[in-house]
Amino acid sequence: MRTGAGRLADHPATRRAASATAAAWRPVADVARRVPWLKATAATAALVAGLVLAYTIYALSTLPVNGGLTVEPTASALVVRAADGQAFATRGVIKGAKLSAKEVPPVLAKAIVAIEDRRFYEHHGIDLRGLVRAAFRNAAAGGTREGGSTLTQQLVRMSYLSQDRTLKRKVQEAVLALWLESQLPKDEILTRYLNAAYFGAGVYGADAASQRYFGKPAKDLTLSEAAMLAGLVRAPSQLAPHRNLDGARGRAAQVLEAMVETGAVTKQEADAAKRAPATVRVPTETPVGTNYFVDGVADSVRGLIGTGPADATVRTTLDLTLQNIAESVIARRLDQDGERRKVSQGALVAMSTDGAILAMVGGRDYADSQFNRVTQAKRQPGSLFKLFVYLTAMRQGYRPDSTMMDRPTQIGEWEPENYGGRYRGAVSLRTAFAHSINTVAVQLAEAVGMPAVIETARGLGVTSDLPNLPSLALGSAETTLLEMTRAYAAVAAGAETIEPYSVRQILARDQTLYTRPQTPPTPARDQAARTAMLDLLSAVVREGTGKNARVSIPSGGKTGTTQDSRDAWFVGFAGDLVVGVWLGNDDNAPMAGVTGGDMPALIWRDFVTQALAARAKAGKVEAGRPEARATPAPRPETASIAEPDADPRALTDRDPTGRAVLRGSPAVVDTGTLDFDGRTVRLAGVDGLSGRNARELGRYLRRRDVACAPAGEGGAYRCSLDGQDLSELILFNGGGRASADATPDLLAAEEQARSNRIGIWRR
Repeated sequence: MRTGAGRLADHPATRRAASATAAAWRPVADVARRVPWLKATAATAALVAGLVLAYTIYALSTLPVNGGLTVEPTASALVVRAADGQAFATRGVIKGAKLSAKEVPPVLAKAIVAIEDRRFYEHHGIDLRGLVRAAFRNAAAGGTREGGSTLTQQLVRMSYLSQDRTLKRKVQEAVLALWLESQLPKDEILTRYLNAAYFGAGVYGADAASQRYFGKPAKDLTLSEAAMLAGLVRAPSQLAPHRNLDGARGRAAQVLEAMVETGAVTKQEADAAKRAPATVRVPTETPVGTNYFVDGVADSVRGLIGTGPADATVRTTLDLTLQNIAESVIARRLDQDGERRKVSQGALVAMSTDGAILAMVGGRDYADSQFNRVTQAKRQPGSLFKLFVYLTAMRQGYRPDSTMMDRPTQIGEWEPENYGGRYRGAVSLRTAFAHSINTVAVQLAEAVGMPAVIETARGLGVTSDLPNLPSLALGSAETTLLEMTRAYAAVAAGAETIEPYSVRQILARDQTLYTRPQTPPTPARDQAARTAMLDLLSAVVREGTGKNARVSIPSGGKTGTTQDSRDAWFVGFAGDLVVGVWLGNDDNAPMAGVTGGDMPALIWRDFVTQALAARAKAGKVEAGRPEARATPAPRPETASIAEPDADPRALTDRDPTGRAVLRGSPAVVDTGTLDFDGRTVRLAGVDGLSGRNARELGRYLRRRDVACAPAGEGGAYRCSLDGQDLSELILFNGGGRASADATPDLLAAEEQARSNRIGIWRR
C-alpha cells in the first residue's frame, strides 16, 4: 500500500469526490440566484461542504508514511516444561506464525466476524447500519457488547494510525478503510487483522495467542477456544484469561451467542462449547520459586542453540512436586529458626544420579534477590571438602578400617584444631570421617599429597580455584553448592564424573533443535575406592555428625561447617536422589552456632523424606526419569470452579473414577480449610490451625493448582498439589493435628512430625 500523503490526496477517487461535490451544488446555486432568501443558505452550505472537503484533504495530506508507529524488538519466547511435560514458565514474548488466508481456521474467522463485524462481507469498509445496530444493542445490554468499527477500520487503526481519538484520525481511518477495501479481498483483510490484533499477555496475532494461552497452533483451536480469543480483542488487558479466566469465559459465552445469531454455529454446538469452556494451558507468569531454575535453563538454551528462533519450547528435568517440597522445607526452617539462629539465606539443589537437576532453590526470595546461591555463590565448603582427601587416600591403598592418630598437629605455623577442641587418639578412618576430625584429614592430605587431592576434586567436577595449601584439606577454598553436589553424585553413582543438566529437549514448532543424548555416565575406574568411600559416607549419617539426616532407607552424606559458622552444608544421597543444602548470610556474617549437622541436615532429611514418598507414589524409579504411565493432559495453570452463567455447583473436572473435582488456586481459611471463590472445602483428616501456620500454607499454595475430590462421607475432601496429598503434607510438616477421620497414612504423617519435633510439635 502506498501511503504517501500527496499520493492519497491526488488519488483519482479523491479527485472524483471533489468534482462530484461541486457538480451537486450547481443546481442549488441556480435556484439561489432566482430565490433571494436561498442565496445565503446556499452560500453557507457551500462553505460547510468546502470546509469538510478541505479538512478531509488536510487529514489525508498529514498522514505519516509509515503510520507513525514503531515496533520495539522483543526477546524470543521460551516456553519451559517440566519433566512430565507440564508447561510452568514462559520467558520472552511468543511471536507465533503469520497465518495465510488458507491457514485461518474457519471457526476463528466466524467467531471474529460474529462479535466484531457481522456485515463484514457486505459493507465496503464503513458500516453505517452496523454503527446504529451496535449502539442499540450496547444500550440494551448496558455495556459494550458489540463494536461499531468495522474489521477493516480496526485493521487500518492497528497498521497505519495511532490510537488517538481525534476527528482527524477518524477521517483518516474512514478514507483508508474505503481505500483498503478497494485494494484487497475480504479474506486477506480478515487474515491481516488476525495477524495484527492484540490478544493480551504481550502477544500479537492469533497464532501467537493460541500458542500462549492454549499451547497449540491456531489451526487446532476448538470452538470454545476460538470464541475466547475472539472475545479478547475488544478488551485484551481486562479479559486476559491468565488473569481473569472467568471474565474471558463470560465474554466467550457472548461470542458463542453472537455466532448462533449469525448462523455460524448451531445452538447445540454453542451450548456444548459453554459446557466445556477453554482453559489456559501455558502459564504467562513463572511461579516465583522456579525462577532460579528457569534462569539456568535460559542460559543453557543459549549455550546449546544460541539465540535460536522465536517460540522455542524446552523440556526440562524439573520435577514440580520436588520443587514445591524444596521451597516449602527451606521456607519453613528459615521462618521458624532463621531469625533466632541469625541465618538469612538458604539454597538447595536435588539431582538424580545421572545429573538431571530435579529441584533448585537458589535463595529465600527470588523477588528480593535473583542471585543464585546454588550456581553463583562461592563459599568455603569446610569439612565437605574432606570427600576428596579421603577418596584420594582410598585410591592409594588406605581402607575405612585403617588407623591414624587424632592428636595436635602442626604444619609450618598452622595448627588445625578439632571442633570442640578435644582429641581421641587412635581412630579408624571411618570414625575420623564420620565425626569430621580435622587433624586426621590434614595428616591424610599431607600423606597422599595435596596435588593428588586437587586432581581428585577436578575429576569429580570442581572447577573453582583450588590453591595448593594445607588448609585446603579443611575446605578453605571457595566452591559452589552445585559443584559439591555433582561431586557427591559421582561417588553415589559410581561414575567417573557427573555432568549436571537441566535441558532434555528443545523444540521450535515442529522442529527438534536439540535432544540430550541418552548416554549413561562412564563407570568409575576406581570402583574399590568408591565402595570404601560409600562406607565412610554412610557412617556419617549412621553414627556421626550427620545423624539428623537419617531417613528410612540407606543413605550417606557429609556435613560441612566453616569458621564462626559462616557457612553450614549438608550434601548426601538416598535412593536415586543426591541433594545439597547450604545455609548462611550473603554478607558472610556468622550464624548463631549453626553447623552442617544442624539445620542443613534437618532440611535435607525433611526434603528427602517427602521427595522419596512423592516419587514412590508417582512411580518414578529410574535415575531422574519418570516411569512410563498414562497421564492426563497437563493441568491448567489457572482454573475456575464454575462455568460463567452456569449453576454454581457445577464443577470443572472429574477424576478417573468419575467423581467431581474442584480445581483452582484457593485461599486458606486455616490449615484444614480452603476457600475456592466462596466455596469452602474441609481437608480430610486435619484439624486446622490459624495464624502463622495458615499464612505459611497460604504462601505455599499461592498461584498453584490444587485439585480436591470428595473423601467418602462427611463432606471432607482429599486435595492434591502436583500429585502430593495436601492433608499428608500439612500433617507431616506439623501444620495441623490429625482429626477423628484421619486415615492410617495421615496418622503416620502426624507421628513423623511429632517424633521429629516439627511445627506445632517443636519444643
